[in-house]
Formats: sequence, structure tokens, C-alpha cells
Amino acid sequence: MARDARWDALLELVGRNGRVEVEDAAAALDVSAATIRRDLDQLAGQHLLTRTRGGAVAHGVAYELALRHKAGRHAPEKQAIGRAVCELVAEGEVVGLTGGTTVTEVARALALRPDIGTEAGAPADGRPTLTVVTNALNIASELVIRPQIKLVVTGGVARPQSYELTGPLANGVMSEITLDVAVLGVNAIDIERGAYVHHEGEASINRLLAERAQRVVVAADSSKIGKRAFARVCDLGRIDVLVTDSGITPEATARFTEAGVTVIAV
Repeated sequence: MARDARWDALLELVGRNGRVEVEDAAAALDVSAATIRRDLDQLAGQHLLTRTRGGAVAHGVAYELALRHKAGRHAPEKQAIGRAVCELVAEGEVVGLTGGTTVTEVARALALRPDIGTEAGAPADGRPTLTVVTNALNIASELVIRPQIKLVVTGGVARPQSYELTGPLANGVMSEITLDVAVLGVNAIDIERGAYVHHEGEASINRLLAERAQRVVVAADSSKIGKRAFARVCDLGRIDVLVTDSGITPEATARFTEAGVTVIAV
């Protein structure tokens, strides 16, 4: 097994169980214990986990993987969610996009929508037909080459884990704009307490996006449901729609619906 594949597998084990033991990981991945120890040391050096005697543990209330290690997790579900969220956006609207792998799929779906611009990709009159406001550098880099989309980037200080811009500079831009719809990527969504992310700076920007929008859509695969992370973004009363995958339970769907949140499971 290649090193990157081992690292992804190890981070998946830690993210799922909260910890991993060297011997268990070696058996699961069919490699030597020495290889696992070396991998864990290197991942700890990147602050992706904490080494312990005999293994490693996750950080915090809910585990934060760097974006590059999250991209492949639940990928088909995230792509389907991205397409479903895209259908909720009308031509000509102003859309706010947070960071995260699921919202990145929303951005990709918006970029490929045939009714936004012409078949050649550019509007017939040369003017953009959709405005996207984002604090995510990776999303901005994908959309900047799309002439049919007017791109607004918030500014701020970049977080290497998520490629998101946070801080007073981002807050200043957000206070001056109005959105038709905000699409929030979250690390957890709790039926009682609302939406969460791992970092308080990201929570602040996401909260501002929600406050500036007429409609708020949370895009989250079902592994995020029923969990909490460190920083709360908003309560359920601020969320209009939750777009998730078919892994959501009927009980969770019913409770979200009772709270006034429309659930779309794809």
C-alpha cells in the first residue's frame, strides 16, 4: 500500500474511533508495525493527530482532517449533494459558499450548469449570470476561470487545514453585501443545537454568511448528523434546507422537519 493511501486509512481510523493502536493498524493495513509507527510520527508532525504510547488519538470534540485528506471521504455522496444544492440556485442569484469538500462539489456543479451562461461557457452578452461570494481559496481558484460567474472573495487570513479565509478582513466584506442564498459546509449538525465547525474563525464567517442570506442551505453528508464540533455556526431556526444523502435516518429526518428544516436526501 502506498504511503498516501496508508495515511488516509490511518486518519480514517482515527476519525472514526477517536484513536488507533499500532498493532491493530498494522494488521488492518497489512504492513509492519514499524511502518505504522513511522506513519503516525509523520502525521503527528503535521498536527493531524496526537501520538500516544502504542498508537495515536484524535484532537478535540470532533476530529478535523486537513482538506487534502477529506476529499476522498464519502465522495459519491458529496457529489450527489453538490448537484442537488445546485438545483436550488436560480440564475442571476447571489450565492455565498463556505469552504469544505461538500461545498466544493456545489461550486463545481454550479460551474457546469447549462443554464448559467451559454454552451461555450460564456454569457451571450459577456456579463456574468451568477454571483458567487466565497471565503474558500480552493473554490475561488476553480471558479475564477468561469466567465459566466462573477466571483467575490472575502479576503482574510488563510487556514491551511481548510483553505478558508477568516478574521476581520473577511468580516468587513461580509458586512457590506447581501446574499440570496448561503450554502454552508459544516463538520457537524446536531438536531438540538444546530450547525458546527471545528474552528471559531470559520464559524464566525459562516454565521455572517447565514445572517446576510435570504435562504440558508446546509450541505452535509449523513456522517455529520447528530454530532457536534467545537464552534457553533447557527441554530436550526436559521437553516431553511438540509441537503444530505440517503444515510440519514427517518427519525432524524422527522426531527429536522419538526424543527422547520426541509430535508432533501439524495
